[in-house]
Amino acid sequence: MALYVQKFGGTSVGSTARIESVADKIIAYRNQGHDIVVVVSAMSGETNRLLALAHDIDSQPSPRELDVLLSTGEQVTIALLSIALQKRGCMARSFTGGQVRILTDEAYTRARIREIDDKKIRSELAQGRVVVVAGFQGIDEEGNITTLGRGGSDTSAVALAAALKADECQIYTDVKGVYTTDPRVVEDARLLRSITFEEMLELASLGAKVLQIRSVEFAGKYKVPLRVLSSFEDDPGTLISLEDENEMEAPIISGIAFTRDEAKITVSGVPDVPGIAYRVIGPVSDAGIEVDVIVQNVSADGSTDITFTVKRQDAEQTRQIIGRIAEDVKARDISLDTKIAKISLVGVGMRSHAGIASKMFKTLADESINIQIITTSEIKISVVIDEKYLELAVRSLHSAFGLGGES
Repeated sequence: MALYVQKFGGTSVGSTARIESVADKIIAYRNQGHDIVVVVSAMSGETNRLLALAHDIDSQPSPRELDVLLSTGEQVTIALLSIALQKRGCMARSFTGGQVRILTDEAYTRARIREIDDKKIRSELAQGRVVVVAGFQGIDEEGNITTLGRGGSDTSAVALAAALKADECQIYTDVKGVYTTDPRVVEDARLLRSITFEEMLELASLGAKVLQIRSVEFAGKYKVPLRVLSSFEDDPGTLISLEDENEMEAPIISGIAFTRDEAKITVSGVPDVPGIAYRVIGPVSDAGIEVDVIVQNVSADGSTDITFTVKRQDAEQTRQIIGRIAEDVKARDISLDTKIAKISLVGVGMRSHAGIASKMFKTLADESINIQIITTSEIKISVVIDEKYLELAVRSLHSAFGLGGES
């Protein structure tokens, strides 16, 4: 008998019919003798509806009251799912994040989990019940309701699995698992049967939307085996686990991630002196803007060009910040390009295989795709290209590295 923590997202519980289907899936596991803890999100679209209500009244509602409001979405789902389970003769009981003592810090709307008291859940499991917990929420030390931010139900599930030392945390979604790349861009994208935490963390941070990045970080830290499965199909999905568990069959490249929402800023002709990169990048970071790829080129005349990327939504604010400091850093010119994209190859196999970068560059060159920026890490190679070539580049690289075919 195993202990599973199962998480069902908004589309999986988007209607009462789907909630009943989830109940059937849970009971199938219970009938195999397993203990089950279920974490659910609000029904699809509910969080946005609640946000709209708040903003109808005040464009800047109190974060504390916003958390009280948004937490009700999951409360509806846990009650409905428990009713569906009970209707089928399965003992079940629902709990809010506060009731099972998911203790967080005081950062409303983006709280982080500090600890979980597992006594109540273990007591309910010992009595033969399925425990249904509201994801995305907890309470702070003062008893105030807090929420974990978008995608926080994934984090709730992994945290509960870690606290309970569950055999596996199963994340049910509207896709069959983790693919070598987005199947909407590459038709023969392959479903991965296994991937390492490290690879999944890179893919999630680079644009793959299957899992919320904080949940992957949490799972890796506490060594919680994660499995991504479909709520609508019977398939073993993708297991995310430690590298040494996958090492025997580790492919060179596990997947290709990409993102379209990038912008590139180039600050030209600044003095090549110590601290200049900080003087240019520092004010951008101080404004809460995440800077991604950074390249510094030194010219023959002793000046330097600094190029970096930000999210496209932050591009105009970044340009304004750089404009304010341009005279201070003696910049000759500032240019902004909002029509770029980033593509990344990810795979632990890169550690033991040479020539990955050159093969990537040749593949893009064969398609006459110019590379604007290159950045690498131990298990990743990322390039910035013109956005209009994104899908061609992804398909070409996917084919060149033999990532397609049956899983």
